[in-house]
Amino acid sequence: MNVPTPIWKCDKVIPSELDAGHASIEELMSALESAGWEGRDVFHIQMAIEEAVVNAIEHGNKKNPAKEVHVVFLVDHDSAEMTVTDQGDGFDHENVADPTEEDRLDQPRGRGVLLIRELMSQAQYNSKGNSVWMRKVRSKNEPDAT
Repeated sequence: MNVPTPIWKCDKVIPSELDAGHASIEELMSALESAGWEGRDVFHIQMAIEEAVVNAIEHGNKKNPAKEVHVVFLVDHDSAEMTVTDQGDGFDHENVADPTEEDRLDQPRGRGVLLIRELMSQAQYNSKGNSVWMRKVRSKNEPDAT
């Protein structure tokens, strides 16, 4: 299998602070723009990565300043991959209640996993539930970056 070489890569550990998370997301958005990504694909990536990073900081690490979040971003012209790992206890991602069920529509929690799975081409959580890997394949109808 021929794996494309990323044109941009970020692999770093950030503190459990929303400002640090948002700064990393902005780096990813800039890299996508530089690679010619635009439109719906960028919007989907931004929503999914925002959900993953904020959840890692707020729910995984509970904003504990002694804990960190590891982010890895890879961008090429055809796909983008993101991994977000926190130091929390994890969660049972396979048994998250469906937020679209009528009795859960007014509840503010539980939409993140659904959003990530719907917006990304692929998404996988580790068995512990404290790390998510996501991949977005560039839509065919988006302009070519070459």
